[in-house]
Amino acid sequence: AGVVEALCMPTRIISDDDPLGIGPTLTQAKFIRGVKLHAIGLAHPERFDDDHLERVEAVLRQGRVKAFKAYLGYLHYAPTDPGYLPYYKLAAKYDVPVIFHTGDTYSDTAKLKFAHPLAVDEVAVDFPETTFVVAHFGNPWTLDAAEVVYKNKNVWAELSAFLIGEADAFAKMTADGVVERTARRVREAIEFTETHERFVFGSDWPLGPIAAYRDVVRQFLPREAYRAVFYDNARKLFKL
Repeated sequence: AGVVEALCMPTRIISDDDPLGIGPTLTQAKFIRGVKLHAIGLAHPERFDDDHLERVEAVLRQGRVKAFKAYLGYLHYAPTDPGYLPYYKLAAKYDVPVIFHTGDTYSDTAKLKFAHPLAVDEVAVDFPETTFVVAHFGNPWTLDAAEVVYKNKNVWAELSAFLIGEADAFAKMTADGVVERTARRVREAIEFTETHERFVFGSDWPLGPIAAYRDVVRQFLPREAYRAVFYDNARKLFKL
């Protein structure tokens, strides 16, 4: 699929030895050739005690993570929950972004009210030195997410998981017009933000084949934005 660097989301299982849930990613990275695999660490809203945060900061000092991930919806806490706030401060201190899951969830036990992208506006305002990323561009609330990106210069968006399935499912969605209808909806939201400079490609692999989904995301964008969304923006955002 032409991937040269990738970032892997963390496990939600943490320990004193692995306070950010990055152990599996670091293990896998040793065996991958041709692609640099980077770790994203877990911002756990139930673990904000001083001892845990000291261990988190030690990992940050080593440069072993490129971002924090907050599983909004899957974990039943809003972005404004006190348990998340220390992570935002650490993110600003070490210049790493905080990625929020937003929008639809892949779990019956998740609670959507915690995953609505409008909630990101509050912390974007309260923590202007922290960079936040709205994963999945808030799908299906893409226009709401677009307003948050448009209003807050410290908010970015990521474009994964608008469509999922195996390769044959992507072919059928293309033939049935699903891809074009999805692209039309996402293009409208991206146009609302008046920028391509704060969008990054994401695959949400293994929920879809990366090459097929890459071709879908191309339809969200004008050709002149490809270089930014598929390469330059991610290098800037994650300091790659």
